[in-house]
Amino acid sequence: MEANKVQLIDKTKNKVIVSHLKKASSFSERLVGLLSKTSLKDNEGLWIPHCNSIHTFFMKFPIDAVFVNKQLIVQTLHPHLQPWRITWPNLKAHSVFELPSGSIQKYQIERGDQLDVGP
Repeated sequence: MEANKVQLIDKTKNKVIVSHLKKASSFSERLVGLLSKTSLKDNEGLWIPHCNSIHTFFMKFPIDAVFVNKQLIVQTLHPHLQPWRITWPNLKAHSVFELPSGSIQKYQIERGDQLDVGP
């Protein structure tokens, strides 16, 4: 899975948000998501493309969820999303970044920010 890991960058604020972003490309990666983890390190995250709603059923820890459109512009923010929750579908969203809880506040991610992924 190392080949699927890239950085998540907030181009609006010129900050690296996570340096080890894993892209959930396959059906099984999307199905399992973060369920197999007991926590996320500060520099880790999961990118789920083609996703406009998530649930945190069976998760063991809270996350921050950042929904973006096709151009990776932030549409919706869900800080400190606790286990056993669900987000309403956002029809403008194309992907979601699941980040360590507190990342939205720590990096001052805001609706309208331009994100980017890269090496």
